[in-house]
Amino acid sequence: MRLAFLLVVLAGAIFYTYIAFVDLSFMTRSGRLGPGFFPRLVGVIAVLFIAWSVFDAMRDRDSTDAGGSNSAWSDAILLMALAVGYAVLLRLFGGFVATVIYLAVALAILNRGRHLQNGILAVAVPSGVYLLFDSLLNANMPPALFDMPF
Repeated sequence: MRLAFLLVVLAGAIFYTYIAFVDLSFMTRSGRLGPGFFPRLVGVIAVLFIAWSVFDAMRDRDSTDAGGSNSAWSDAILLMALAVGYAVLLRLFGGFVATVIYLAVALAILNRGRHLQNGILAVAVPSGVYLLFDSLLNANMPPALFDMPF
């Protein structure tokens, strides 16, 4: 299960890096670093680390974990369903509200019994991301289909 997951993540990282190298320019016309600098850096580092993890998983792989357990597959399916739900929420309610709802549900499922910690994380992380995007980067969060009163 771990090896399959790492191979899928490696494929995504390779695709991300390919897009960063093909579609984004490294330098601007004025000679400054362009929009492709940071994605290229992140992509190359991600591919290297994930490839290292794949080789490590292949080396440590034993025959007892060949099929994977039912619990691992059900967790993977649950996380995929949550990701699809997040994409729908993102379109309907925008970045901040969708992330709060997604984190609240995901942490309630994966981090059972820690309600206060889950609630704080579900609000603090999207708030920090919103402040980062809005204040420091002067960028907008994904817009909502339905306008929220706040």
